Amino acid sequence: QVQFVESGGGSVQPGGSLRLSCTASEMTFDDAELAWYRAVAGRQRELVASIYDSGITEYVNSVRGRFTISRDNAHNTMYLQMNSLQFEDTAVYYCNRNVASKLPFLPWGQGTEVTVSS
Repeated sequence: QVQFVESGGGSVQPGGSLRLSCTASEMTFDDAELAWYRAVAGRQRELVASIYDSGITEYVNSVRGRFTISRDNAHNTMYLQMNSLQFEDTAVYYCNRNVASKLPFLPWGQGTEVTVSS
């Protein structure tokens, strides 16, 4: 069974940067359409950034220009480079299939927590 593993979260000050990583067992990233999501307690999980197998990327307006999604198929890893972090970016970040693929989500991993505070 596919198991996503997210890492790289932490606590940073506003304006700081973090790089999140996502790997998955029992899954080949080569032709997968993947995405990063984030969740805050009491709110619905939000799509943050997505990357198609073509390499095309999309971002939610609130992170466009600050976050960069990328993938390394050779190492079955996806990344989210987060710069100029803001208080509003505080959340638990998850990776999974891109909702636009219309395929069902795979089991969610534990996520990686990002806290932006002064």
